[in-house]
Amino acid sequence: MGRVNSGGFLALGALVAGVVGVSAQAPPVDPLRPIAEQYVRLVLAVGQHDGDYVDAYYGPPEWRREAEASKVPMATLDAQAAAIERDLASTGLAPAAAGDAELWGLRRQYLVKQLSAIRAKLAMLQGTTFTFDEESRALYDAVAPTHTESEFEAILKELDGRLPGNGTLIERYDRYKQAFVIPPARLDRVFQEAIRACRERTRKYVELPAEERFTVEYVTDKSWSGYNWYQGNYRSLIQVNTDLPIYIDRAVDLACHEGYPGHHVYNVLLEKHLMRDRGWVEYSVYPLFSPQSLIAEGTANFGIEVAFSREDRLSFERDVLFPLAGLDGARAREYYEVLALVERLSYAGNEAARRYLNGTIDRDAAAAWLERYALYPKPRAEQRVRFIDQYRSYVINYNLGKDLVRQYVDARAGRGATPERRWREFAALLSSPRLPSGLK
Repeated sequence: MGRVNSGGFLALGALVAGVVGVSAQAPPVDPLRPIAEQYVRLVLAVGQHDGDYVDAYYGPPEWRREAEASKVPMATLDAQAAAIERDLASTGLAPAAAGDAELWGLRRQYLVKQLSAIRAKLAMLQGTTFTFDEESRALYDAVAPTHTESEFEAILKELDGRLPGNGTLIERYDRYKQAFVIPPARLDRVFQEAIRACRERTRKYVELPAEERFTVEYVTDKSWSGYNWYQGNYRSLIQVNTDLPIYIDRAVDLACHEGYPGHHVYNVLLEKHLMRDRGWVEYSVYPLFSPQSLIAEGTANFGIEVAFSREDRLSFERDVLFPLAGLDGARAREYYEVLALVERLSYAGNEAARRYLNGTIDRDAAAAWLERYALYPKPRAEQRVRFIDQYRSYVINYNLGKDLVRQYVDARAGRGATPERRWREFAALLSSPRLPSGLK
């Protein structure tokens, strides 16, 4: 597929080409270019009705200015989306692209799914109500499995035995975690070291543009714990929310998820290999409420596992991050054993969102559910409900996305794959138009 040079880099231009068996050079004629331009302008116009909708844009600045100059009615935008869908269905591919059929087929399917999600979002903005599962299917091309209280109770019982003492399980768990909070005065130093390690591991296997960079800011009063604002030109702004205590495990989690090999690398590779090298202008814009987000969040979360094996992460944190944070490294293994159990409760968050958005529980009951079954302390549970209010069924993209990406990469890499092979498949996914239904 791709090649690994003596430095261990995967040459991504060759890699993406290798996946489909052709040169990565753009064809001389792009029959989808007019449709792609209309799509970008449509996304920017929808963004005038929802401030969260356009997550990143680095196309022609005059297109953004045109969108901002007039707030087009949503019914008109829906009609425009329908017209673009019809044009897309009737547009063939250039003969020059015939040998590039797989990648071009993925590109067409990407536009089909993204346009469908735009129309669903417009319907929601105009008052259409979907169930949680209907919404996630329409926006993210996926539906999360349903779990019962009894499934979570079995995990809670295991945790109960690991955390003896007085009080409820959530009270004991909250007390236990206080020993692993990064002191605010040490946060930036710990986070910067985590970023360095994540970047080092990523650049060992993935060739990135020399000018790629990101900056870090610490912010407050947000519904999320971290956010990557991609700026274009291979640059990102990463914000870390310090409203609540930040535990030692979050340093690597955030550094990988928001940076390397997560959102920053994902956006850099899309800009490099699809937007710049091929001229596929639709990748100059990222609509947040779209199937692209399941791939973005899923690869960002699975990327932690790609960058660090379980033992590699444990030794790095025990020997480097714990001392930097002034924490007892001798407790690192015990801590991660407890976290592994808690991780099995991740789908409890989906259930809280499903019931809340379906109207079977109110916001207080949703927060209580998160406390009971996801072991969120009350302030974090309340913050998570704020997130659900703002982003709704987006929550599936983190856990379901990670599971789907893991299954896809492991199936492509093969059982017992070397780290190089696993990185190769992971990086190819980051650089492709493949979307959730294409992971199965």
